Amino acid sequence: QVQLVQSGGGLVQAGGSLRLSCAGSGRTFSLFAMAWFRQAPGKEREFVATSSWSGGSTDYADSVKGRFTISRDNAKNTVYLQMNNLKPEDTAVYYCAAGPAGLRKVQDQYSYWGQGTQVTVSS
Repeated sequence: QVQLVQSGGGLVQAGGSLRLSCAGSGRTFSLFAMAWFRQAPGKEREFVATSSWSGGSTDYADSVKGRFTISRDNAKNTVYLQMNNLKPEDTAVYYCAAGPAGLRKVQDQYSYWGQGTQVTVSS
């Protein structure tokens, strides 16, 4: 069992940066692949980024490549999403998720979810 608690987010102007954090409980946190998804109003939840259990492998949605970075600190049971050069279309509720090993982009493959945090980018 893993519980995920998110922090960060908020309102930022276009071109700005934000960092999201997701703290996990449980000794097995480091065994899970972690990911970030987001859901904009009126849209389906979509994949943003994923990290292997070690952080050595990552993958990103094309829309955020070169702007977002996923990282993790297993000693702190925390995964991060650094978001730079934010755009209004990045506005969404962001969710972290934990799942089995592998760089997975499908939300149904993740078993544990954070509570979500709002990111709003103004133009």
